[in-house]
Amino acid sequence: MNHLKKLVLVYLVDPFIGAGETLFLLLRTALVLPHLFFKRQETLTQMYLAGFKSLFVVSIVATFTGMIISLQTGLALLDFGQQDLIGQVIVVTLTREMSPFMTALILSASVGSAMAAEIGTMKVSEEIDALEVMSIDPIKYLVLPRVIGFTIMIPVLANYASTLGIVGGSLVANTQLGVEFDTYYTLVLEILKSKNGLKDIWVGNFKAYIFGLTISAISCHQGLSAKGGAIGVGIAVRQAVVQSFLFVIIFGYFLSAIFYR
Repeated sequence: MNHLKKLVLVYLVDPFIGAGETLFLLLRTALVLPHLFFKRQETLTQMYLAGFKSLFVVSIVATFTGMIISLQTGLALLDFGQQDLIGQVIVVTLTREMSPFMTALILSASVGSAMAAEIGTMKVSEEIDALEVMSIDPIKYLVLPRVIGFTIMIPVLANYASTLGIVGGSLVANTQLGVEFDTYYTLVLEILKSKNGLKDIWVGNFKAYIFGLTISAISCHQGLSAKGGAIGVGIAVRQAVVQSFLFVIIFGYFLSAIFYR
């Protein structure tokens, strides 16, 4: 019976408690938003870490993602003689779904984990307690610039990933499927300028924004909840990455369902 209660606590109760604490952390962050001006330097630093430091990985993944989509989907379209439409498929897939999704996963594994480790180390070494003793709000001092900087950069990187994916797809379309560059990019521009194309762009950016808030809030919460020395920091980092992945996938589905039409 005790073992059953422990399982219920771990798998049913704790996740809801953690979700509530994370939402409360976001609310507290929103309340101190007017102080962002005084933390602008730290916010810019977090934007640099989340954006520029992640460019290489995002570039490689985005380019090859576009190439894979182009090759696999293009071969299917080639059977019907419709390979010229590959540009339309790539634009819709990348801007609306794949770019915000893969960018969020990359940054949650790299930047989000580092965020949880940094704050977690400060927590277990009692540095955060020292801040509170000096009447310095940890939310204002640590969480605010990280949440804002991270959330700003994910939509930027998602659009960057979409651009590279489209370019990578054009290379495969031309060399493997025989689609001329003029035909490919003409269709891409037509789709981007259309009503549905513009909707795909803002839906993708909205998803990236939600993913950014989710990952940064989870990472900061796990860091602030760390306890038990180095082992506790490791657990916090693992939990931050796992929970970020799960919520990105879950939120991605529901956002797709909401903006389906």
